[in-house]
Amino acid sequence: MWQVASPRLISCVLALATLTLGACSSAAPTPEGGSSTVSGVAGGTGGTGGDNGSASAAPSASALTPEAYKAELDGRHKPMADAISSLAGARGVKALDQRVTKAEETLAGAAESLAALVPPAEVRPQHDAYVTRLQDFVTALGTTSGKVGARALCTPSAVLADLGAKLKALDEAGEALQKAGGYPADVVEVKAARKQTRRLGNGSFVRRGSFGGRSSLEIDNGATRDAVVTVMRGKSKAFSVYVRRKAKFKVKGVRDGSYKIYFTHGVDWDGRNKAFTRQCSFERFQKSVTFRTTVTATQIRWHDWRVTLHAITGGNARTAPVDPESFPG
Repeated sequence: MWQVASPRLISCVLALATLTLGACSSAAPTPEGGSSTVSGVAGGTGGTGGDNGSASAAPSASALTPEAYKAELDGRHKPMADAISSLAGARGVKALDQRVTKAEETLAGAAESLAALVPPAEVRPQHDAYVTRLQDFVTALGTTSGKVGARALCTPSAVLADLGAKLKALDEAGEALQKAGGYPADVVEVKAARKQTRRLGNGSFVRRGSFGGRSSLEIDNGATRDAVVTVMRGKSKAFSVYVRRKAKFKVKGVRDGSYKIYFTHGVDWDGRNKAFTRQCSFERFQKSVTFRTTVTATQIRWHDWRVTLHAITGGNARTAPVDPESFPG
């Protein structure tokens, strides 16, 4: 039976106390009375095959020539500029969501590539500032993307206003780099308008249809956001009317027929694009409403309707969400 001699264990402990950089480990069992062997020398200046302990720094990458640096920027300029400009041309909430996500991916890749470059020494400060502003803009795009997905932002103008400060900083950094050596870094070609809260007057018609009937539709918007109610007869818009939050409006002269009622809530009405720019939602009443006039020899009878755009106790009309792309704007 093999054993490790006690003196060897004591010797190992003593060696640990003396050589603070050494390690004491259990060696493979050796026959009693055998001797240990030294496989290396710790802390010494000699020793066959030993490392002299000196470390050499990895050679740093050399700076790009102005021509090579310009080529690197030029190759990324159009994809970056197109990604930012595409935000302004999105049609609809879904398209806007997709373009914000695409812009984030494109610019994140560009920021990573540019950060790895070593620019000419004379424009190093401008390059570093440009990369930092680009990284900041990518981070802001990620936050904005979440807002679009949650319908907190609903139009290109709202997205650009939300990105306004970061967009301006990136634009200024790109202009500074371009002025420093004619480098193509001016990737911001859109302007962000300031955040607004535009409203129409209560009862303003967004689209005025043909009236002349006897019936009426009273709209009660007890919600916390303004609304636009669009009434459809078949595939045609009968009328669209703006009803402010906590307000009512009665549309008179509705003609006979069966109608479907859609409504959108939101903040900041963009009259040009006929849409709320922030906090938008889209719904419809599941059941149609029918206006009918009955004429007899002694009387004329007609139907009036009243709808509420907010939940009420005892309400008997259910609503359903509508895909923004299918909403009759």
